[in-house]
Amino acid sequence: MKLRDIVVEKAIVPNMVALKRDDAIRELLDALVASGKVSEDLRDGFVKAIIARENKGSTGLNHGVAIPHTKSASIKSPMAAIGVSRAGIDFNALDKQPVYSIVLMLSPEAKPELHLEAIQAVFSHLSKDQFRRFLRQATTVKDVVTLLDEADAGQVAR
Repeated sequence: MKLRDIVVEKAIVPNMVALKRDDAIRELLDALVASGKVSEDLRDGFVKAIIARENKGSTGLNHGVAIPHTKSASIKSPMAAIGVSRAGIDFNALDKQPVYSIVLMLSPEAKPELHLEAIQAVFSHLSKDQFRRFLRQATTVKDVVTLLDEADAGQVAR
């Protein structure tokens, strides 16, 4: 699965306003709603589900990245919003460092294999130093889209 298959271009937020974890989740879900990919009446349910998931165990990984996510019967195929925080957000990450790059994912509940493929696609790129560095430096949607295209084409080094 390629990043461009799941990342909603209109839900890329290269300069997030949120300074706290829950606000960041809301901001990225709002971007998915604004993109037309998520119905506004489902937004609050997704916020609650993702925050509940975070409260059980943080999706903040090492190296300034987080992958908050949830599965739902109302989602037909995996989709993601990407946010870049300039200030850094406390996500209770494994390394106790602020998170600067957030990939919020929604996946179909009935197709766990698609969820795993999507998580793997995202994680495989976020585990690369160059990808993380370029994502954190991105200041426009176009910058992020170019990075995603290059990553999908195998042009981003480890």
